[in-house]
Amino acid sequence: MTSTTSLPLPTPAAPPRRRPALSLLASEPLRATLEAVQALGRWNTAPRQVGRDHTVVLFPGLGTDGLTLWPLRRHLTRSGFRALDWGQGLNTGPRGDVDAWLDELAEAVHARVAPAREVSLVGWSLGGFYARELAKRWPERVHHVVTIGTPFNGSVDDTNVGWLFRLLNGQRPPNEAELRARLAEPPPVPTISLYSRRDGVVAWQACRHARGYPLARDIEVQASHMGMGWAPEVLERVTSVLTCRRGGAK
Repeated sequence: MTSTTSLPLPTPAAPPRRRPALSLLASEPLRATLEAVQALGRWNTAPRQVGRDHTVVLFPGLGTDGLTLWPLRRHLTRSGFRALDWGQGLNTGPRGDVDAWLDELAEAVHARVAPAREVSLVGWSLGGFYARELAKRWPERVHHVVTIGTPFNGSVDDTNVGWLFRLLNGQRPPNEAELRARLAEPPPVPTISLYSRRDGVVAWQACRHARGYPLARDIEVQASHMGMGWAPEVLERVTSVLTCRRGGAK
């Protein structure tokens, strides 16, 4: 009788790392500077008054504060919006229990936006996670969520800044599968993700929604990651999105 030798089952391949090329990362400062020069060329051009005093809260990226998004805030204010900084200073990432930290942030932002009945939330990079999670807590109050270069559909392996999170926060970036799945699910309000294939910090693939979310949409822009707070195309896209009606992400 011929004996048979059982072969080991193949080990499933790990998901590929989509971290941007180091060449893209290295060119970020130069490209962001060129985008700033482009923005300065339009600095005195008066935008259309479309905001109708609608309140918008802006959340900065990891390791930055409201100054980074000041050009976007200025543009929105000149367009007729009531644009507010998140009011928490330097963004060092969540500390301790993530849900408890987000609950505290929600209370602080709630006090900041009063007496507005309806608000929109705009977050750059890590700040986009805050915008999405706060919208899940206030689905009847949030008009739109806009994320800019936010890798909600990925992991720390899809970024070049895991080390920065650890330096500022003293912890490893959260990467539990359950938490990642929750963060990837958009809030039940019109949600727009702006992403760039020229992003040298986060993988653009991680900034796109999975299929099956009718209120979620992804829009490609041409910008570096560092320059997304002032790149002219980003400023115009954010303004355009926020003028849409509450009925859908159009």
